[in-house]
Amino acid sequence: MSDLVIIAFDTEATAFEARAALVKMQQEYLIEMEDAVVVTRKDDGTVQLHQAVNMTAMGAAGGGVWGGLIGLLFLNPLLGAAVGAGAGALSGWMTDVGINDDFLKQTGQSLPPGGAALGILIRKMTADKVLAGLDSFAGKGRVLRTSLSTDQEAKLAEALARHGTASSL
Repeated sequence: MSDLVIIAFDTEATAFEARAALVKMQQEYLIEMEDAVVVTRKDDGTVQLHQAVNMTAMGAAGGGVWGGLIGLLFLNPLLGAAVGAGAGALSGWMTDVGINDDFLKQTGQSLPPGGAALGILIRKMTADKVLAGLDSFAGKGRVLRTSLSTDQEAKLAEALARHGTASSL
């Protein structure tokens, strides 16, 4: 079972930096994330989701390859690739993996204009090393929502609040 953690930041840049730090930790096998999405709220109030993986592009690429191969059977690989890419892009656009987009958009509405949040779906992690890796974000974020245990949530909130400005909601 995966755990959901949403951390709010004052700026978009900090949220993107935190996601990059977590991706680096994932490459070091300290954390295994199912999804990592940056949610931003623009000054005009619109909420935007910045997915780590563009499912539409991945679907189009995969569909283009498979369509081209199937098109070879009918002696028209270009038409097959075009149809496959279109179908793949459509299926990728309709696919929602990880954290529910509607939930993230609702969470984004609670952010102040110009603010951002990082939504992470964690399969497993080495908690002490991940918290140590987030030291550079101390005082820059606060826990908005989590499905972690009370003890784990308290440790995360403490790590983010080390410089005294963050708090757990």
